Amino acid sequence: MKKFSIFLLTIIAFVGFTSCEHDDDVVFVAQPDADGISFVNSTAATYTLTNQTGSNIAERFVWSEVEFDAPTTVTYELQGSTTSDFSNADIIGTTSENNLAVTVSQMMSLAADAGLDNDPTTEEAPNTGSIFFQVRAYAGTDGSNGLNATSEPISVNVTLPEAAEEGEPAKMDLFLVGDATPTGWDNTATSNNYPLFRDSANDNIYYYTGKFTAGGVKVIEQRGAWAPQYGGENGSLIYRATEADPDPSPITVDSEAYYTFTINIEEMTYSLEPYDASAATEYDQIGLVGAGTTVGWPGDDNPTPDILLTQSSVDPHIWYTKDVELSEDGIKFRANLAWDVNWGGGENFPSGQATGDDIIVSSAGTYNVWFNDLTGRYIFIPVGEE
Repeated sequence: MKKFSIFLLTIIAFVGFTSCEHDDDVVFVAQPDADGISFVNSTAATYTLTNQTGSNIAERFVWSEVEFDAPTTVTYELQGSTTSDFSNADIIGTTSENNLAVTVSQMMSLAADAGLDNDPTTEEAPNTGSIFFQVRAYAGTDGSNGLNATSEPISVNVTLPEAAEEGEPAKMDLFLVGDATPTGWDNTATSNNYPLFRDSANDNIYYYTGKFTAGGVKVIEQRGAWAPQYGGENGSLIYRATEADPDPSPITVDSEAYYTFTINIEEMTYSLEPYDASAATEYDQIGLVGAGTTVGWPGDDNPTPDILLTQSSVDPHIWYTKDVELSEDGIKFRANLAWDVNWGGGENFPSGQATGDDIIVSSAGTYNVWFNDLTGRYIFIPVGEE
């Protein structure tokens, strides 16, 4: 009986060992995604392309993710072309994410290949036409295997304003929302969500230095709309193109304090760094003056003409006012109706940081004005573009 038991145990061990060997030999057979791949973002009716905005993001293309039913890396390749058959396609970029930004200069390069230009003296070359985009997904990282999927192409209309027609290029404004921000989760069209301050040299970089409470932060492109928006985690921004797309997680603020929040919408990164405001002066008043305003410069006959800004009720270093009429001339911010402390910005309009020189208004109009006395950053947002 004892010998039989040993024999039985030996058989069971052998069967178990053989089963383990078979488990190690499991082979995954990748399969094409039956749903394919397609763009999910909306595109503008026309994209206006100018040299001044070459580094700006013209569009962030977003597409559905592909599943090849195997544990393999999926690479997405965004292609641009001058023709719908993509016989002369250019690779705009590759990524493992389901979105990729295309800059104005990249669109302009495709437009030039399509025979478009902005020279009014070239009669045969139009300044308006179409370029095309498609996205290809493939298993692995080199695209050499046959397992891939390609979207239907989309047509994009572009215009290159003739040199004499080019005016001040439009800028993208971004706004804070979330329970860590001054206005909370209120995102109605009439809400006063605080804007980020755009870098004067790189339109893809934005800053906000100020008081945050513990909670979450998101960034929206338009007050009253939840898309496009940006959330994020671990230093990476997450983009939501439309309200049909997944809602990204808010960026977390662990505790109430002053921080400098910086985002780069081209590289899709963000940082949230503590800022020491303990020694910062708290001003009683901040005003806007200058020949470019309706009140002019202070003088003997006009001693205190300042257009006074409203101080934030939650952060004493943030100031704003609405519906300010500006003409093409010099302006400055100053503290407490005096010149002891004042801020200018040179040629950096409509957003910039204090340099000491007058801010030169380059485009007359009516603006909503925001100013940060901690950093000297300011932004003038055209009324009607918020």
